[in-house]
Amino acid sequence: MIIRKLVLRNFRSYDHAEMSFEKGINVIVGENAEGKTNIVEAIHYLSLARSFRTAEDANLIKEKSDFAAIESEVSEGDIKKKINVILTPSGKKVTCNGKAISRLSELSELVNVVVFEPPSVLFFKESPKARRGFLDISLSKQSSVYLEYISKYERALRERNELLKLEKPNKVQLEIVTDLLIENAEKVVCYREMYVEQINQVLSKIVTTIKGEKENARVRYQPFVRADANYKINARKVFSKALESDLKKKVTSIGPHREDFKMSLNGKDVAKYGSQGENRILTLALTLSPYFLIEDKDKRPIVVLDDVMSELDSENQERLISFLNKFEQVFITSTSLEVENASVYEVKNHKITRRNS
Repeated sequence: MIIRKLVLRNFRSYDHAEMSFEKGINVIVGENAEGKTNIVEAIHYLSLARSFRTAEDANLIKEKSDFAAIESEVSEGDIKKKINVILTPSGKKVTCNGKAISRLSELSELVNVVVFEPPSVLFFKESPKARRGFLDISLSKQSSVYLEYISKYERALRERNELLKLEKPNKVQLEIVTDLLIENAEKVVCYREMYVEQINQVLSKIVTTIKGEKENARVRYQPFVRADANYKINARKVFSKALESDLKKKVTSIGPHREDFKMSLNGKDVAKYGSQGENRILTLALTLSPYFLIEDKDKRPIVVLDDVMSELDSENQERLISFLNKFEQVFITSTSLEVENASVYEVKNHKITRRNS
């Protein structure tokens, strides 16, 4: 998957910016606060219709402007797509070739982008929510069936929580909704376990390639109940045990929405024992792993690496750049980075200039 053209109007710091991009590595250089990250933020927005930097779309609209726009041309093999986004204070509109896109599942199939950003170094140390989000987003992009199951699970979860908030919940109704929750939870856990195993098949190779020495990296998924032949029976027991607490707290305390996974390097928990450099490299490797799990080369994601080089030593940088040359399209932001045969764009005073052609 390749983004060929990007036009920004009233987006963040840009009144108007127009860029054409190439296959391979695209380096966006400039001093801090010049607008480098704004460009890759717009590219990522095309994939999920949300920013990796802010939860508020209003923050993306340039000050004193009524709207912001992202216009793009994306190619997937021989397929050409024009994907446009209009943001206003009252909402957003996404179109593909002029046709409105209303569901996230449609958009994630049209554009696939993975991103690594500076705060990602804390990925294994922060709350489980970010790690669950990684699984759900990555899996949803790979499987529309999983997206359907996680959506059904979340609907059942909302219904169960609404029942728990009642002064006197109907126990029969609560049991019916809990069974529905468990039915969809089983599917979610099965998909997550399968996906984690797929990640583990490529993860160590990626880490070894970046670090330059043989490493054993592994993700350990921690479901609240293992997906086996007795899943429903065991899940009902766990929910039954938690029922009194759930009624008291008026919220569902267990299930896939509370699950987590850990990362180990050579048998040691990275969050507890890993250095900042190891956490950075392992998070980067995990971010890149979905690329190798998609068999159709044309559907493999566009890779965005925001300020990834700043904390890597020169040898790790060289190995990473060599590795990134295998990818279809990569965007790297940096204050100063020289990459042979890369397309380079300089950002200064919120203006973008192509250095080479």
